[in-house]
Amino acid sequence: MKAQTVGIRESAGRILCCTIFKPGGRKLLAKGHIISEEDIRLLETEGMAQVWVTELEEGEISEDHAVQTVGVEMGCGCLEVRLAAGGRANLVATEDCCVLVDDDLLKQINCTASIVIATATNFSHARAGQRIATVKSAPFAVAKSQLEAVVSILRERGPILQARPIRQPSVAVLYSDPASGDRARQLFENIMRQRLDRFGVTANYVLACVEDESHVARSLQHLLRTKPTCILVASTTAPAGPEDVVGRALVRIESHIEKFLAPVEPGNLLLFGYKEDVPIVSAPGCFRSAKSNVVDLLLPPMLSHYRISGWELASLGHGGLLA
Repeated sequence: MKAQTVGIRESAGRILCCTIFKPGGRKLLAKGHIISEEDIRLLETEGMAQVWVTELEEGEISEDHAVQTVGVEMGCGCLEVRLAAGGRANLVATEDCCVLVDDDLLKQINCTASIVIATATNFSHARAGQRIATVKSAPFAVAKSQLEAVVSILRERGPILQARPIRQPSVAVLYSDPASGDRARQLFENIMRQRLDRFGVTANYVLACVEDESHVARSLQHLLRTKPTCILVASTTAPAGPEDVVGRALVRIESHIEKFLAPVEPGNLLLFGYKEDVPIVSAPGCFRSAKSNVVDLLLPPMLSHYRISGWELASLGHGGLLA
């Protein structure tokens, strides 16, 4: 690809190398635009005699085609690809969703010479209409061989990004306190409401109980019968580990404890388990304040029915210092 200055009449079908503005600053034609006969008449009307252009050579792909191709291959779920000016393609959520990102694959693609991708954070919540990724190419053209290499990697290992829809989730909450479950509910319910509001959901099922092993286990079993998307245990105590009341109750109902301790502050005393496919979260201290903590990180994937592994919880340490 070679840029050169040519007369207006010679520019048809070529790629404009710089943005052209009208007097007063209004954009007339954008960089990367393919000049048409209509554009030539417009430029002549504006008194222009020459323009700076280039054209694709053999083995080159236009920037728009390149980013559109990568955008389609890199993502899946409730999203759409929209071309933007300047060799960009934006991936936009079509529904409220949780964004999942393969960080290793993203790094591999971003090491290529001609294409780079920026995404939203892994596990982040996105509203319908929100941009969740952008693909950008080198100006004007990409070598066909490089584009084919990127597409081959994505088809073999992709996708980089998933937009998992959040569709009518049901959240169950258990409030517990050593003396009175209602005390925990009075302390935490308003904060819980604020937290869930951020994600456009409400607590569908709520129980309160005295915090001892049998009462917590029985309450969890009642909530599980409602088939919730997830269960949040809001306790007034700060257990030291799975051997304390909530942990023993999880074992009693034959839950699998996926992880104790999270590399997140606030929220490092997280106890996270599964009863079949239902995640159960105990995060001591995290329901005392509406400030962001580990619960906010985990709600989007849980609400989208994504099964979170202990390895992924361990990976939250990078960026886990929230306050």
